[in-house]
Amino acid sequence: MPQAFDPALLLDAPLMAILGTLSPDGPRTAPVWFLWEDGALWMLGDDRSASVRRLAGDPRCSVEITEFDAGAGVLRHLGLRGRAEVLPMDPALFRRLLAKYLGPDPATWNGWFIDTVARPDDPSGRLIRLVPDSVFTNDVSYFRTGPARTPRRSRSIV
Repeated sequence: MPQAFDPALLLDAPLMAILGTLSPDGPRTAPVWFLWEDGALWMLGDDRSASVRRLAGDPRCSVEITEFDAGAGVLRHLGLRGRAEVLPMDPALFRRLLAKYLGPDPATWNGWFIDTVARPDDPSGRLIRLVPDSVFTNDVSYFRTGPARTPRRSRSIV
């Protein structure tokens, strides 16, 4: 039987999330980096991205975050559902999001990546904000060890 766990275990980790949106042709997904801050999940976008365009048409979305380590027997899944809003770029928040994945010192970040891909000062940049209506967790990490395993500790998001 799956076990609940503290969502902060995954929200604090530099994992990939999958953003699910709706289109006239059906559901679509996109991998995204994210930051959990002030009770909201923040994701990157720009005014040309398909996810941003789809959310403008229908803000309903889902986000799935999975931690999987077969060798350690870890399998945790976090799902969030709700209505997202697309907001103008906030360079300071964007830099905090990048620090989660690239490290705390911007001087060590790959210059090419910042100049050509992740441009915090790009006027076309957008932030996708999801305050989830529902959050669910499934921890089946005991698939290798049995249910007596010891869960990791974390802070709560509530």
